[in-house]
Amino acid sequence: QVQLVESGGGLVQAGGSLRLSCAASGRTFSTYAMGWFRQPPGKEREFVACISWRTGRTYYADSVKGRFTMSRDNTENTVYLQMNSLKPEDTAIYYCAVEVDGYGLYNTYDYDYWGQGTQVTVSS
Repeated sequence: QVQLVESGGGLVQAGGSLRLSCAASGRTFSTYAMGWFRQPPGKEREFVACISWRTGRTYYADSVKGRFTMSRDNTENTVYLQMNSLKPEDTAIYYCAVEVDGYGLYNTYDYDYWGQGTQVTVSS
């Protein structure tokens, strides 16, 4: 089992920045990738970014490329999502997830463990 705890959400004006954190504990040695997803109000959960735990390579949704940066601290089993130039359409609950099987990176069904989510609200 892997436990995930997100933090760092909040209310910010358009154009502002937030930094989300996700701390992993438990069987973290089995991690293949960690990802960030978000679920806007009334919509399905969608991919935002992920990082390969072995290579450190990052992948981003087109909607956040150039604005969001995902990074990790291996020693702390923590990942971060730096979000700059935020837009009202970035408003969502942001979830951290762990993928252990190596079958995929971009879909919710690829991931095995999920955090409880943190709310990000961007006002116009």
